[in-house]
Amino acid sequence: MIYQFYQAQADLLSFWRGGAALAAGLLRPIELGSATPAAMRQFRAACDILSTGGLTHRRPPFGIDTVAVGNATLGVVEEEVDSTPFGSLLHFRKENSPCQPPVLLVAPMSGHFATLLRGTVKVLLPDNDVFITDWHNARDVALHEGPFGMDEFIEHIMRFLRVIGPGGHIIAVCQPAVAVLAAVALLAQAGDPAQPRSMTLMAGPIDTRVNPTKVNTLAAGRPIEWFEQNLIGAVPWRYRGAWRHVYPGFMQLAAFMTMNLERHVGAHFNHFRALVGDDMAAAEAHRGFYDEYNAVMDLPAEFYLETVQRVFQDHDLPLGKLMFRGEKVRPGAIRRTALLTVEGERDDICAIGQTVAALDLCTGIHPGMKRHHLQTGVGHYGVFSGKRWEREVYPRVRETIQSTAL
Repeated sequence: MIYQFYQAQADLLSFWRGGAALAAGLLRPIELGSATPAAMRQFRAACDILSTGGLTHRRPPFGIDTVAVGNATLGVVEEEVDSTPFGSLLHFRKENSPCQPPVLLVAPMSGHFATLLRGTVKVLLPDNDVFITDWHNARDVALHEGPFGMDEFIEHIMRFLRVIGPGGHIIAVCQPAVAVLAAVALLAQAGDPAQPRSMTLMAGPIDTRVNPTKVNTLAAGRPIEWFEQNLIGAVPWRYRGAWRHVYPGFMQLAAFMTMNLERHVGAHFNHFRALVGDDMAAAEAHRGFYDEYNAVMDLPAEFYLETVQRVFQDHDLPLGKLMFRGEKVRPGAIRRTALLTVEGERDDICAIGQTVAALDLCTGIHPGMKRHHLQTGVGHYGVFSGKRWEREVYPRVRETIQSTAL
């Protein structure tokens, strides 16, 4: 009933948000004068916040139309080159682009859409031919399409690497690091020509026994049955994925916000002050962030529960127990793929030591092809977004790709 309760309150709030939007729109022309009473400005600001504060369940646009490559500005066309009911492979094709190394950026399936990595894509684009996994909202996937668990997630990564073809490179951001390492290992075990030439794992939970965070402790602190009984809901009848069991995106968002509640509350107070003071630049920056942050997607229940159990509770990969379709995953089989691991000094989601553990698991990779980078002064998101990512982390990623490119 958890999803039905959420949907009922969302439907109720949508009525009030509509009224608030109307009020904010009617008051806006009045406030052009500097003599507008403070109470009216505050009322309009409150209406504005209420009208724009809801969650959305559709992927926002990437909005990347051009990119500078050398001295030229090239147009960018977003193309879907492969698709399944659960995910698409998007290609950011640059018009009249020189030959560049193909890079698959694997986005996390953790409650937000792939557009959360828009900044990551923008930094990668000038030097690389970029593809990204665009996972679909599970509430829009019909029940007859079947389940989607960790094996299906790994399968999709291997499929997309095969679509890109030999000579590619792969980057995993956060949660998919385990699945990406497993996919590359399975391709190596099969001698598949789609094995990537380099693999970059960024802030991913390879071994959560190392330096456990609050997130790790919460995941490991209850039996898997508790997660199934308390966090899994059925999609309401009016959506295409009706009756599919999911981990709702609104619950994941609530968990994220609770971890940094004081910061989010402060951000909304600052937004209120910006609206009252007609600081439209600050208000638009706030809206831009939260429009993205509040766009949530549901996860298939199988994928969520298997991730909790196999990654955070049973530690299948570091203990050598991870299986895929009855076959043991052997990271030591990887020999042709260079490996870079990246961690953030202040990461409170995936702590120092959890990602670098991949270097020890990949015993078949020559030591000269394995590197680690610890980025000082950043938390989880700073590893793959923002100025530190662009100026300090990405040069290490670029070096890894270019040194192994064909």
